[in-house]
Amino acid sequence: MDQAVPPATPVDASPGAAPVAPPAAEVSASPSPPETTDATSEPGARTTGRRAPGGQAARLQLYAYLTARDYRRTYLAIMRLFSSTLLADLSAGEVAGALAPAERAGLIDEGEHRIDNVIVRLRQLVEWGNLVHGRREMVAASIAEFQHGSVRYQISKLALRVQREADALLQVPEGAREVSRELLPAIERGLDQLGSTLARTLLAETEDPSSRAARQGREELAEQVTTLFLQHAELADTVRDFYAYLGQMVARHQLEPADISGFRSVLVEYIQMVVEDVLRYTPGIADALAGLRQARSELLRLVGPARSWTEQWGDTVERGRGRTEADWRELTDWFVDGPGRPSQVTALREATTRAIGALLANVKRATTGSAGLPGRRSDLLRLASWFDGADQAGADTLYAAAFGLYPSRNLLPSPELDGDDEHTPWRDGPVIDVTVSVRSRGDRGARGRTSRVVFDPITEQTLLAQARTQAREQEDAVAELVAAAPRLTEVPLSPPALGVLCELLTLAMAQRERDGDPGSVRDPVRGLRLTVTPEADARTTITSTSGSLTLHGSTVSLCAEPAVRGGSHGAGGHR
Repeated sequence: MDQAVPPATPVDASPGAAPVAPPAAEVSASPSPPETTDATSEPGARTTGRRAPGGQAARLQLYAYLTARDYRRTYLAIMRLFSSTLLADLSAGEVAGALAPAERAGLIDEGEHRIDNVIVRLRQLVEWGNLVHGRREMVAASIAEFQHGSVRYQISKLALRVQREADALLQVPEGAREVSRELLPAIERGLDQLGSTLARTLLAETEDPSSRAARQGREELAEQVTTLFLQHAELADTVRDFYAYLGQMVARHQLEPADISGFRSVLVEYIQMVVEDVLRYTPGIADALAGLRQARSELLRLVGPARSWTEQWGDTVERGRGRTEADWRELTDWFVDGPGRPSQVTALREATTRAIGALLANVKRATTGSAGLPGRRSDLLRLASWFDGADQAGADTLYAAAFGLYPSRNLLPSPELDGDDEHTPWRDGPVIDVTVSVRSRGDRGARGRTSRVVFDPITEQTLLAQARTQAREQEDAVAELVAAAPRLTEVPLSPPALGVLCELLTLAMAQRERDGDPGSVRDPVRGLRLTVTPEADARTTITSTSGSLTLHGSTVSLCAEPAVRGGSHGAGGHR
């Protein structure tokens, strides 16, 4: 039978406690209340309420176990164990029992499943922020049993995401990723359906907000918004991965016949097909997004959380995509060009043009034999395949023969100081950079002539004087603009001051999404803020000694603000 400990009998659960315990103890393993920490706390620190545990440094430390110098396979096995099920709450003994089959299979080092080693690994993961202490009440017959069973561990939310992404990365092939072109018509249809559902839901809410039709409309809107943004995220990821692989192919210098055939296939078929599909469906998607722009606030209200949810959790909850204005702006920027901000579709078209030119140049160089001296990439790949199929003795002999470790032929001598120790395997040691001359010609001799470093004090002083003159002219132009800010349309400006004003005007107009939106830009170094406000039938003329600048349908407001480095204080404006 389980016996409860009398209130006057203390039980020390610390790791260094003396082995004295009652016959049976029902002890609560709940840790003490956590203390509040600031935004720069260590990953192992505990936080209360809704505050985030640590800043960027703490979050980046969650990746430490993936690149740990020692026991990396053990850390990875433990994290996979915790991420393999929901609400995993395990003790050190349970983790040790789960690691035993992995040790027998050779997945972790020998002796890593022992309870003492497991406790050390778990504490290290807690220090990195990957694991947190759990809560559970248990019945223990001894202090040792309490120590091994009462301290529970759970995986943190961010650590679960890190482990999930690491497992996905290990399973991804190194070849090209297929672009999900079929999602483009799905996105266009989804936007059209979303517009129809939004109109129907708004009509139902006008009649009766609590009606069944209104509730079903809100549910359909949430479903369609989530599906739309998941489709776009998948499309954007596949496009980025494919063009990243394409850039890797462009960087290749030496091409094999199989590579040339693959390049032709990529050039003639796939890239053209991807770009054509993107350009075909982009106008329809852009029109649908423009139609939803006016009713976007109502859409966000309908798919937003309940008021009780917002009051309780606030902005600390990671919401689904498509529930904020920033998500819709990002979706729009992917397909639609903005003033001074090209869309991703435009960037894709330009990247395709550059990639096709580079690939054609590589194919032409490989087929015409105009590449000069041949490279050694194919030889090095063949040598790597020999190493992969050789045993230990054969690999030693092959390494000595290939890299000339004997005094008679030594192309690449050993470094003066090794970057590792005797415990680091050869495959995990530092990589030695093979120079171009050794890789291409097998020769370590320097080619060409070293250019002379010419010191010209007269030219240096001339350039410094020009830089000081330009800096003074820039300061004078800014001071002139600050003085003319209250009467911007009345005071003639000098050409340098007009140039600074035109630069700020260009940046302010680039911030607008549409022609009817206001635009504002702040230059913290110069201490200036310029705002462009659209007004019908307005006309703003700014005169200068070199001409005049006239803006139709807009007004310009210029004011001075404190600069970062000794900026002038003051304010002025024009309407």
